[in-house]
Amino acid sequence: MVNLVRTVLGDVPADELGICDAHDHLFLRSPRLPGQELDDPERAAGQLEAFRALGGGTVVQWTPYGMGRRAADLAALSASTGVHVVAATGLHQAAHYAPEVLHQLGRSHPGSPAPAHLPDPARLSDLFVAELAEGIGESGVRAGMIKVAGAFHGVDAHARRTMTAAAEAHHRTGAPIGVHLELGTGALDVLDLLCGELEAAPGRVLLGHLGRCPDGGAQREAGRAGGVPRLRRPLPGQPRHGLAAAGPAGGARGGGARRSAAARRRHDGAGDAGHAVSAAPGTPPARRGPGQGAAGHGTDHQPGPGVRLRAGVGARGAA
Repeated sequence: MVNLVRTVLGDVPADELGICDAHDHLFLRSPRLPGQELDDPERAAGQLEAFRALGGGTVVQWTPYGMGRRAADLAALSASTGVHVVAATGLHQAAHYAPEVLHQLGRSHPGSPAPAHLPDPARLSDLFVAELAEGIGESGVRAGMIKVAGAFHGVDAHARRTMTAAAEAHHRTGAPIGVHLELGTGALDVLDLLCGELEAAPGRVLLGHLGRCPDGGAQREAGRAGGVPRLRRPLPGQPRHGLAAAGPAGGARGGGARRSAAARRRHDGAGDAGHAVSAAPGTPPARRGPGQGAAGHGTDHQPGPGVRLRAGVGARGAA
């Protein structure tokens, strides 16, 4: 079976990716980060060219829905620089969106379990699947991964709904899920929800910013539970995007090492940590119960042994 990765220019064999910057941002915009916008295509082109000159082959942009992804520009930049680029669908923390954006993603039908100020999981999952299978807006560019975010030391109501939608889209398409961990915290709670309760394949869940939390025990437990750690930091002189730049918005709770019992039971389908950049929707992973879809493309999304990973080389940002 051919291992494919979905890039902005189409599906690419995994062994052609080369060195991968598996978590970065070429474009990003957020009301939470005024004055820190990444919105210059010429600068992005220069960063991709510099990355390629260093031997880089692929950049995975984790910028999700509503945060200035510039999907059409991603395709043009990939074509002009020769660097593969993977785009994301998904939804970040509520603080990164204007209230009217979240309201539009709220209750889509009478009786929806989501309050009006919270996104509706059913509506979100349909949006994620459409961007994975059909394209982002009118650009025709298809996303290759789903990006969501946890809260500080846990999973709040917004995160639970976005992760529920992400898991459903994952089951319908096989696409991997990348999770922004606020200051590197909450990994075990995320795995409990995604891989335990929602039955996402652990090897297709990427844990972003895990290295920002100095709890080595929790990091080891997250790895043993099957999640794929993404340890990265921006290059010198790059802005530290995301809520981590301003610090947490809430209080902390104990975060000692503990093993997720639910995730411990879900090792089937776990991938090698060296294959963390897997990004193309493929054969949907095995799942018990209703809701298993068939929107995949008949190929396994996991990269082959030729893939090499290197995070934080070239493009900038850290949301």
